[in-house]
Amino acid sequence: MIQLGLLLTNRYRLISVAAILDVFESVNRFYVADDKEPAFNINLFCAADIIKDKAIEFNGYKIQPVDTAPKQDLIFIPAFRSEDIVHAIRENYNYIPWLQQQFQAGAELACVCTGAFLLGATGLLNGKTATTHVDACKEFASAFPTVKLQSDKVVTGDGGLYTSGGSTSSFHLMLHLLQKYCGKDIAVRIAKLFSIDMDRDQQTYFSTFSPLQSHNDELVTMAQQNIAAAYQNTGTIEELIKEIPGSRRNIARRFKQVTGITPIEYLQKTRIEAAKKLLIQTNQQMTEVMINSGYSDPKAFRKIFKKTVGMTPTGYREKFYMG
Repeated sequence: MIQLGLLLTNRYRLISVAAILDVFESVNRFYVADDKEPAFNINLFCAADIIKDKAIEFNGYKIQPVDTAPKQDLIFIPAFRSEDIVHAIRENYNYIPWLQQQFQAGAELACVCTGAFLLGATGLLNGKTATTHVDACKEFASAFPTVKLQSDKVVTGDGGLYTSGGSTSSFHLMLHLLQKYCGKDIAVRIAKLFSIDMDRDQQTYFSTFSPLQSHNDELVTMAQQNIAAAYQNTGTIEELIKEIPGSRRNIARRFKQVTGITPIEYLQKTRIEAAKKLLIQTNQQMTEVMINSGYSDPKAFRKIFKKTVGMTPTGYREKFYMG
């Protein structure tokens, strides 16, 4: 029987814990229905000081302290519900040695969404591939520069370490692991039970461009305001920032230092975000969407949109149209 550990971190997202339990309990039910022993022995763990002398249970499971936990085969780290990821990691720092020890003993580690930050903090991901929620990728890359972040991926697996994107991507992570541990037949049965699209391998189209505004660089603020006010114009970035005092080189340097991207990249992301909204919130023709988001060349618009979003403008509208 496969020993499956679920770490109940501080500030864990209940939805990710519930999803993990639901999926693996369903697998066990499949096995029992087929007159087999359950595939997974599910164990829940947390810090000993939380349990103390109390017999704490969660959904029928007795929660065990990590300091006396036996070796696991597979350990899940759920997503965090805290908006302050750095603070959430600090609150869970005591779990890092345990995760390192379990991994060194042969356990595989899998994390859901922002749970990747705790896995990253162990140092085990250094030099390896990983992903996380699309809107947390910039912060993750800054915190763990030696990790090979693949922000467009739904699931990654590298040397026994697994990560997944936004919360629904956890199902794709679990399907991936089920294929490994139980075979494709069980993975397909779970996919059908939970109505999971097994072919999704990108999460780029779920991202939202939310540029940093809370900084004290007035020059960069002026550039951001100019772009926000006139991105629909088909002019160049030079035209949009020509009234800002300072050299083009100095503006570009300070802009990237503050926002993490160049002014040109910022303009393109602003235009694409505007196009995304027009595609799903209006019934404008594609030519109108293109022009109203600052593009004049249909071929260039489609190319940039697909590169940025991960699908064509038409495909995006078909998938997310709200009309």
